[in-house]
Amino acid sequence: MCEVCGKSFSYYCQLARHVRTHTGEKPYECKECGKAFTRISHFREHVRMHTGEKPYECKQCGKAFSWCTYLREHMRTHSGEKPYECKQCGKAFPYLKSLQGHVRIHTGEKPYVCKECGKSYSCPKYFRKHVKTHSGVKPYECTECGKAFITSSSLREHMKTHSEEKPYQCQQCGKAFRYPRSLQGHMLTHSEGKPYECQQCEKAYRCLISLQRHMKTHTGEKF
Repeated sequence: MCEVCGKSFSYYCQLARHVRTHTGEKPYECKECGKAFTRISHFREHVRMHTGEKPYECKQCGKAFSWCTYLREHMRTHSGEKPYECKQCGKAFPYLKSLQGHVRIHTGEKPYVCKECGKSYSCPKYFRKHVKTHSGVKPYECTECGKAFITSSSLREHMKTHSEEKPYQCQQCGKAFRYPRSLQGHMLTHSEGKPYECQQCEKAYRCLISLQRHMKTHTGEKF
């Protein structure tokens, strides 16, 4: 029995592991990076990040993982299981992280704050992408022209300039575009709405780029 909280265990090893949750002891330390763990199972799984070993393989598609938890989560892509449900709107997700990110839409919470500029994000994916803009590192290079980009998505968008592919088509007139933002801008030509409004003089525009161009008349910035 645990002397701190009174919880009982069948085996001593279970008790010893539990006691570490109170003491904070982490006896299993990684020699590669110094990170320490309370459980040897977590330590072993962590070590695989350094060795590249992926012993857990999906029998349906052959994809392999370092951690068994990642394999279990991956299996939901085949089964369609979505065990994590939002209590506010009922939307369900296959992964806990996806639910946590979704809940922030309701709460407005943005826990990921950039230390460089203070900008905050609700999603770690977009936060990491933003942080790269400060580093100046552009690891994604176009094999056609050599232009480099901070994110892989930016490279993919750029690659369309080298091809004739225009996958984004207007459902009203059939005109096609290389980029989703171009289609979005075009769709406004079918609408009378002007959603982009200047906060200084209340002049409104159909597309964001027109508003940005207009804003320079207030700042004195040259076009």
